[in-house]
Amino acid sequence: MTHPRRRAAAEAIAAKDPRGRVRVVTDPDPSGPPTALRTANPSWSCVGADATHHVVFQDDVLIAEDFFPCVEKVAAAVPDEAVAFYEGWEGRNSGVVRLGALTGAQWAYAIDEHVPSLALMLPADAARGYERFAAEHGNGWPYDVVIQRYLKALDIPVRIAVPSTVDHDDVPSIAGNSTHGWRRATFFTDRAAFSPDDNTACAAFSLVPFYQYGESKCAVRQEDRWEYLDTDRYLRRIGLLGTCEEGLAAADRPDLPDTVCRQVWLTAFATGVAVAALTDRDPEPAVAAAVMESLGPGGLCEEYTGAELVPMIPLVRDLALAALDAGRAAHRATAGTPRPAPAPGVVVTGGDPAFGAQLARLLTDAGRTAVHAERLDQAAHAVPGAPDAVIHLGSPHDTGYPLADLLADAEKLGARRLVHASSAAVYRGGAAEDRVEDRAEDSLRERPEDAEARLWWDAEEQCRAWGRQTGTPVQIVRFAEPVGPHAPLDGVLADWMLRAWTRRPMTLVEGRRHQIVDYRDMADALAALLARPAGPEICNVASAGYDETAFAELVTETARRTPWERADAPGPHTPLMSTALITAETGWRPAAPVHNGARAQAQWLACDTHDDLVGLWRTPDPGDDTGVRRA
Repeated sequence: MTHPRRRAAAEAIAAKDPRGRVRVVTDPDPSGPPTALRTANPSWSCVGADATHHVVFQDDVLIAEDFFPCVEKVAAAVPDEAVAFYEGWEGRNSGVVRLGALTGAQWAYAIDEHVPSLALMLPADAARGYERFAAEHGNGWPYDVVIQRYLKALDIPVRIAVPSTVDHDDVPSIAGNSTHGWRRATFFTDRAAFSPDDNTACAAFSLVPFYQYGESKCAVRQEDRWEYLDTDRYLRRIGLLGTCEEGLAAADRPDLPDTVCRQVWLTAFATGVAVAALTDRDPEPAVAAAVMESLGPGGLCEEYTGAELVPMIPLVRDLALAALDAGRAAHRATAGTPRPAPAPGVVVTGGDPAFGAQLARLLTDAGRTAVHAERLDQAAHAVPGAPDAVIHLGSPHDTGYPLADLLADAEKLGARRLVHASSAAVYRGGAAEDRVEDRAEDSLRERPEDAEARLWWDAEEQCRAWGRQTGTPVQIVRFAEPVGPHAPLDGVLADWMLRAWTRRPMTLVEGRRHQIVDYRDMADALAALLARPAGPEICNVASAGYDETAFAELVTETARRTPWERADAPGPHTPLMSTALITAETGWRPAAPVHNGARAQAQWLACDTHDDLVGLWRTPDPGDDTGVRRA
């Protein structure tokens, strides 16, 4: 697939097939907005009548010698799977390739992310069905996200070649991806080889450290979904953060920024821990060096130019190799050491189950051992009797677990405290709507006039009345718009991110201000309240505030660059809150990097929502410009 301006390059790639089977497909609307999605449809549709498989290349690739005979053998050996012959050093799946290479695997299954589609092979029937799916569900989303959604709908796994037999050529992206910086394979070989007798086993990892956007992350499998968390948080969970930091302090530091050294060390140390859990064998030295040479460029390619990255590569590689060894040694030293989990004292319920489970893990990280339960049923697994606290994630809409039932169940369970997570939306409307100062907790003394605000107020009142009746301490925590994975879709940031991903302009309202709370700050604020006897009845919690333009820029920086347009205010908007009270009472202050949390939300919306949000991908109904059905 190519653009007419690069047809010559595409024809050179096609000529590499000794049997002449590669067809060049050009963009059907070359003057239109740059997108690979438009050219993908005819590229996947031109499947030969007698073909068993179909491969689509993008036009900016380098192909290993003997690639085409190798592909024929791979197709015969794994006929029912998608096969990616390239994975870039900048993605989550770069960590998959790195683990595969270090453990001697020839193939590894992709984790949830946009599908590496630079050189992708599908079974022929799947290839023929792509165009119809894209027409019904594409809706402006990036091509590699749409094909990920398609393959998940068909339950077709994606196996990644280790090493890659296709690499990215360093030419400007016509599809608009040049802003992602220098892009190459995590681990590339210039000679493809595969024998029918070779092992077709495909590794599936449950822990995948990776370095992306300058941040060290770990993908951790949690039952039926992936959790993506900062690597230092993961290492703290398994009791190895102290060892990791001691190793970094003792290491020979290269002439690199401190933050780069720390993030590289965390990634490679956690990779060593993961490798040691999988095999006792030492990695091949040349392979280890090769995959660590790609670590720095992959994590930093959006911040540094290629010319700036080249001299950094050996410095990052050597530091990463030392961290890899340290991580392997740390795992060996602690393997088999029991780590008893303390009994949970906090139960999280209400709201979205995935968000609630995530919050429970974060509370546990903060020292308040918690579990998530969709209902307060002591017969359910892990729900403790007489918990120290129940945290209920409130909602103004029917969630299938009425608040009255929750309160009755909390009383039966013997809960010692109830914390009701409410919303800053309770301050909407009212005579003080245009006040400049941020809202304090005591600024709202009577039932608000705004319809949405009344729903939140009524739920708060119901909780307070229950507390007076039962003698149970009740605290109301009014959160700003939550930001992070699994955050509700009814916020402005989520709406704008979905617009950005689907190439629709954001609508900005003059004079409006926004306030958000990072999902990790939510947990830390709740943990700070629970660490003390029940104090103020109401507390406000927020991480950061923005004016309208700065909020739009946050979206373009963390999701996708998109235009915006101006409009008049459609109605009451949630005002900003003061958080002085919770700081005075507990010492809590927002500490999470909100840019990091916003990017996590954007990535979740693009790559991880397929199993959670029914209708998120639908084509808009006539007269509906949102393209989103709220879950």
